[in-house]
Amino acid sequence: MTDVADSSTVALEARPASAVPTRRRRVVGLVDTDSFAKWGAHLLATAPAHWDLELLTVRTPRTASRAQLRSAFRGLDARLAHLASRPPEPTDVDVVVRRLREDPPDAVLVALIGPVAELVVDQVHRRVRDRPVLVTGLPGISYPAKWKGVFLRARADLFVLHSHREVRAYEDLARTGGLEPAFALATLPFARPTHTRGTRSGGATPVRDSVVFAAQPSVPSDRAERQRIVHWLTATAIAHPEWRVVVKIRATTGEQQTHREEHPYAELVPADAPANLVVESGPMAEHLARAVALVTVSSTAVLEAVAAGVPALTLTDFGVGPQLINEVFEGSGLPGDASDLIAGRFRTVRPEWLRDNHFHPPSDDDWAVRADDLMLQRDDGRLVDRPAARRSRGGALRRAWERKNALGRDDRSFLGSVALVVGTPVRRTKQVVRRVVRASRPGSPVGGREGLRDRDQQLVARRYAR
Repeated sequence: MTDVADSSTVALEARPASAVPTRRRRVVGLVDTDSFAKWGAHLLATAPAHWDLELLTVRTPRTASRAQLRSAFRGLDARLAHLASRPPEPTDVDVVVRRLREDPPDAVLVALIGPVAELVVDQVHRRVRDRPVLVTGLPGISYPAKWKGVFLRARADLFVLHSHREVRAYEDLARTGGLEPAFALATLPFARPTHTRGTRSGGATPVRDSVVFAAQPSVPSDRAERQRIVHWLTATAIAHPEWRVVVKIRATTGEQQTHREEHPYAELVPADAPANLVVESGPMAEHLARAVALVTVSSTAVLEAVAAGVPALTLTDFGVGPQLINEVFEGSGLPGDASDLIAGRFRTVRPEWLRDNHFHPPSDDDWAVRADDLMLQRDDGRLVDRPAARRSRGGALRRAWERKNALGRDDRSFLGSVALVVGTPVRRTKQVVRRVVRASRPGSPVGGREGLRDRDQQLVARRYAR
């Protein structure tokens, strides 16, 4: 783990001087859910010093709460540090787009959940005359590549990913689907190598007494499987009374998350659980500061643990596959099972896995340089609009449907209400037809992990059928 941590001194110095223009740039970030807020803010905090930064929270049904935003905005640079104590109030999409139209920035980071990202990118294209460069991306682990992630963000000028492996997979997927989005590489901002293990910010040595389980809202999604995890954590707490076993959650009752959570862990922990099994929220970095180890099924938090030099364990008891988002950890040395958790057998990452999987040299990052180049193209009137992946017909009514789908109750337009009445039965009919068609087809083997998944192939096929 030392090699990972020791590279942090060059992480912020990797950009060549020739790539730093003297002209100042104004860049606005748009965020909504908890994970997109954390990712978007921390990515902007790694941007070049000549970027003047602003961040807005977009109002949607899944917008993060103030507490979630304060947690997400911890540890930002001086340009954005004020957000941790004063997160921006949620703003309606129409107000955000109007502000961009009245005073267009040089670039906008669209760090929004898929349907909202598609809506905002479309609105900027339609309503902002001198439109800014549109940068987008996905937070956390984005392997294997998913067509929906590309489909909804195809019109953005730059699509940020966080490992060489992800970039290859998304380039292959996009080309198979007939698209050519521009994928760029950035070190995952909150998984940058650090020297925090063993010290606190004030220099004091922290007490290392916690095994932290990084909960995910939908992995696994089955209630019985989540209860099994609670059972294993309970057994770990009993076997190791010297440890605090922490179920680290991302949302408390009433708060939203990027992905829906039907069975919150806080409701599954029994009332008679051992006293050293606790459920806590708060910034992951603070939990890692006192962690003996980080345990998860596939949370991006494991990358934060690797960067901080904290041993980790990715549980494979439920299998390995795209739905569990844990294929990326094959070959990392981190996978194990419940028996390893209960016995306290935690792992350190294999060095040969690092470069291709989120821990590439900082000099490989090209997202900011490429964004700067796109801003220069905008200055000269050479910025080319990328076509949408969506080929659906329907005009204004279809756009109203997509808006209603993205914003839910936060869309109060008359046309949105009409689209909902007209579109809902049509959508349900299509869903039934698709289920019947799928059920009538003979099973086919899943292709290689680097290629398209069955679901992604179907999405591509539907695109061409429209």
